[in-house]
Amino acid sequence: MPEVAPSRNLPPKGERHFRGIPVSGGVCRGRILVLGRVRGLVERRELTEGELPGEINRLEKALLDTRHDVVEVKRRVTASLGQKEADIFDAHLLALEDPVLISEVTRLVMEEKVCAEYAFQSVAAKYVEALSRADDDFLRERAADIRDVTARVVNNLLGHQEEVDLRRLSEPCLIVAHELGPSTTAQLDKKVVLGFATDVGGRTSHTAIMARSLGIPAVVGLQTASQELHTGEQALLDGYNGALVLNPTDQTLFEYGQLVRRKATLEEKLREILRQPAITLDGQRVLLSANIEHASDTPSVTASGAEGVGLFRTEYLYIERQDLPSEEEQFQAYRAAAAALKPQPVVVRTLDLGGDKFVSHLQVAPEINPFLGWRAIRFCLEQKDIFRTQLRAILRASVEGNVKLMYPMISGLEELNQANAFLEHCRAELRQEGVPCGDKLDVGAMVETPSAALIADALAQRLDFFSIGSNDLIQYTLAADRTNERVAHLYAPTHPAIVRLVRMTVEAAHRHHIWVGVCGEMAGDPVLVPLLLGLGVDELSAAPATVPHVKYLIRRVKMPEARDLAEFALHCESGAEILARTTALAREIAPSLFEDNA
Repeated sequence: MPEVAPSRNLPPKGERHFRGIPVSGGVCRGRILVLGRVRGLVERRELTEGELPGEINRLEKALLDTRHDVVEVKRRVTASLGQKEADIFDAHLLALEDPVLISEVTRLVMEEKVCAEYAFQSVAAKYVEALSRADDDFLRERAADIRDVTARVVNNLLGHQEEVDLRRLSEPCLIVAHELGPSTTAQLDKKVVLGFATDVGGRTSHTAIMARSLGIPAVVGLQTASQELHTGEQALLDGYNGALVLNPTDQTLFEYGQLVRRKATLEEKLREILRQPAITLDGQRVLLSANIEHASDTPSVTASGAEGVGLFRTEYLYIERQDLPSEEEQFQAYRAAAAALKPQPVVVRTLDLGGDKFVSHLQVAPEINPFLGWRAIRFCLEQKDIFRTQLRAILRASVEGNVKLMYPMISGLEELNQANAFLEHCRAELRQEGVPCGDKLDVGAMVETPSAALIADALAQRLDFFSIGSNDLIQYTLAADRTNERVAHLYAPTHPAIVRLVRMTVEAAHRHHIWVGVCGEMAGDPVLVPLLLGLGVDELSAAPATVPHVKYLIRRVKMPEARDLAEFALHCESGAEILARTTALAREIAPSLFEDNA
């Protein structure tokens, strides 16, 4: 069995810190096991005409072998972690069956007379590059899935085995690697793998999801750690703050011991309020909801203490598959979520395809600036067949009584009127066909463009609620792409313009007696919660993992201090000053939420 033996050529001792992105909380300490360094490009091997048929057969066998490998990984994950975690590997199976990818690889082999491993790696690299440029976190992290599948296919073509069998480790260790694919992560045994750290990755990657499911600390985005560290070195991994400490001193170990105790105390406090309402110290009730991507996410909604779903991102029913979901399939998904959470509300957002979320089989022409182009409601109003299928499914699911519908990316009144008219057309169709659908379906719209906020009065007269999509509202208002490192510093949730647009939207909603929520990242940031409450927001919808922290803060704030903060922000000219003020208030009323640092 593999052991984590001390390296013979370890560098001199001395505490060193590596900073990355925390993706799974916890602190652990042990010897490092460094997995394979980054493999370079496969050598381009030229073939003769006569070798081509055999090469295609070799490719087909490697694809079949890889499929068997992935199916076996999925089976093991189902047995150990459950179906939801195992479903992650459906994306891998789809990639192996993608006719576009396979035909491109085959064409490259035949036309350029090159070996299959070179062709597959070359074609897959184009997919990875395109996904890596996506603004959407979900899609950007899918690049890791393609790399994972590619590595398996190439290894099968070359006859390579994994450097270390992670299922046969004999002593506890910390895994350090350039990247861990989900299929590798699935092999980790938390009895011996105390935690892991990687050079690359993000919070929403399937590898990060697997780490959280396994319950082991994990840090990604350490950049060069796998190149600088050595097997056998002692290290401490901080999954709360995203740090790896090499050769921790006694003082560091003491401080982290204190951190672990504080975290345990906080977790106990969060468990105590899990079933209690999100209500401020002076009695103001706040609806606290969760964001989900699949009907199978509903258990995490209940477990988080959320009161229903404030954002069901339905586009993920369309992504990671090779055909469009049918009306019946969508109906079953929406109905399942509504039935599982009844009587709590489930807000179903209609398709937000476009921008960086197009499915390959729709054959959509590329755009110079897709985020200002054909996306979301604009896409749906032109692709009426797709929109009709979804609206009919939502209307049918509304029989459960707790379903609400929400349009994304509304920028003008004409779009809203067209969407509402088409919704009524679909309702009339169902009734004529004798298909049950709800008599009352609340309809809302995302406020994620400055134009929607500016005409909120007109929109509010025709809607039952608003939900502010803070991510896009900030991006469009400030003309700053948060994924672009050169301008990311301009992406500021507390910019005075954002504060005023939120207040403008809230005032318009309340004038017309409808509620307004926030479902972007601002809603899940405890630091910004007092500001949003002070601005008059009625509902917050966040990722299930952050819901307990948001609830904890809500239950410790008083509305007069939140309103005072909002008044300051509305008259302040500096986003940095607003952020400092709201941070100070949040830390004052809920200090234990912010005591992560050792």
